[in-house]
Formats: sequence, C-alpha cells, structure tokens
Amino acid sequence: MLIAVVGPSGVGKDALIAGAKAALSGDPDFVFPLREITRPAGAPGETFVAVDEATFEARRRAGGYALAWRAHGLAYGVPTSAAREARAGKRVVANVSRSVLADVRAGFPVRRIVLVTAARETVERRLRARGRETEAQIAERLSGFDGSDVTGDDVVVVRNDGALEAGVAAFLAAIRA
Repeated sequence: MLIAVVGPSGVGKDALIAGAKAALSGDPDFVFPLREITRPAGAPGETFVAVDEATFEARRRAGGYALAWRAHGLAYGVPTSAAREARAGKRVVANVSRSVLADVRAGFPVRRIVLVTAARETVERRLRARGRETEAQIAERLSGFDGSDVTGDDVVVVRNDGALEAGVAAFLAAIRA
C-alpha cells in the first residue's frame, strides 16, 4: 500500500513522518523512502537525497521515480523502489504533492491518502520559525493554503494544530488503519 501524505507547506508533514518513522523503526512492514530533491545538501528540514537538476531530469526520463513533480522552484521525486515495496505488501509512507494525486490513484490500486491540516495561523507561525523561506515565499505558500481539494473514500484527515506527540499519535493511527 502507498500511503501518500499531502497537505500545505507548514502543516507539519515532515515532523509527523519523522515521528512515525521513529515509532515504527522496528516494524519491517513500514517503509519511509527518502525523496530526491533539487535542494542543496544539508538544507534544513526533512532528510532527503540532494540531486542537481541534470541528475533529476536524467532519472525522471529513465523512469527512476514512482512519482515526480515540481513545486516552489524545486523538483521532487519518490524513487521507484517505493512502488516495488508497495507492490511487495509493505506500507510505504511518502510525502507527496497534491498535484500527483491522480498519478497516485492511477498507479497504486491499494493506497491511502493522509491529508495533514492545521489552522492557517499555525502554519504561518511554523513557516516563519523554520526560517527556510523569505517573506515573499511565505506569502506565496499561504496564498495556496487549502486542502479542501483533497477528497475521496481513500482520504483520511489528520489535524496537526497541537502538541507534536498528539499529531504523531493521530498520524500513526491513520497509517496503521
């Protein structure tokens, strides 16, 4: 099963995924693939594999990504190993863009979409605290702040406004169900 984690920037997807990965570290049924991103190595935030634009495009053209997209001036890819693991019966938890949900639904017959949400004020506070974006980038991310376009029988909503422990517990319940 692919568990596609989506939601606007700043809702805490990376923190919830990291918390779940730590909690499930001894469970071989769960896989947390690293995304490849055209972001400089060592950039703050999630753990990822840094690739340059040429490498990303070469891998994309060669079919090296189960899912790939562009957002906020960067390219993102979930490696094909994630699709193999999902087909082998693992629960593959991947942070993806809402823009690839049609690909998720077409390519993964067994799936769950976890929509992580939080109040706009919470998101704005988190975006400022992480210090990764300029004021203009924060404004751009907040202008697209909406998860109401993610609907369907395969969607589970996780609110992440409170303490991290509560968010991780809700997220774990969603991915274990």
